[in-house]
Amino acid sequence: MSKPTYRRILLKLSGEALMGDEDYGIDPKVINRLAHEVIEAQQAGVEIALVVGGGNIFRGAGLAAGGMDRVTGDHMGMLATVINALAMQDALEKAGGKARVMSAIKINDVCEDYIRRRAIRHLEKGRLVIFAAGTGNPFFTTDSGAALRAIEIGADLLLKATKVDGVYDKDPNKHADAVRYESLSYDQVISQGLEVMDTAAFALARDSDLPLRVFDMSQPGELLKILHGEHIGTLVHGRDAH
Repeated sequence: MSKPTYRRILLKLSGEALMGDEDYGIDPKVINRLAHEVIEAQQAGVEIALVVGGGNIFRGAGLAAGGMDRVTGDHMGMLATVINALAMQDALEKAGGKARVMSAIKINDVCEDYIRRRAIRHLEKGRLVIFAAGTGNPFFTTDSGAALRAIEIGADLLLKATKVDGVYDKDPNKHADAVRYESLSYDQVISQGLEVMDTAAFALARDSDLPLRVFDMSQPGELLKILHGEHIGTLVHGRDAH
């Protein structure tokens, strides 16, 4: 194939993406397929970092809604992302890759602390880096963690893998006439109230002019196509859409 369009990317996976058809936890078939796709993309010549959510195990905001202290719930959610990151590391290594988990909270016995320069060095050496524990702070989602880390490592593109094939004007699961956007500016997302990422994550991406592409990773081969410049899903960027 042709040379990839991007040099370095960050891929954000939701915790729910790891469940497959399960009601809870991690489906080994799903995580193994994702690992092989990531390695295939890396072998094409792209440096890849990942952020995995924890919603398949715990969701801090949901626990808080049930009466738990929000900070405690968010700390539990951060630990859930570490569990998922370790599972992803294992799957990547079993598929032949080299991976490192770096956590925003200190948990040295199971993974490295996040240090920006070391993370970049790992990427330059051909390792896949999985950022865990979000930003390390309560009240910030893993979307915010993904946007922050993408900016810190100088990623050319932030990819958000979802269950739908892009951004729609309304929920395509509820409305048959929902229209998918191929391209949007950050201002359009704000003015139309579209749910792409949480507000803090979106502000980080917009202010740093970090392009974001939303796509459906349950479709095999989509990641590699995007990295070679194909217009899959929805691109959100700083310029007016065209």
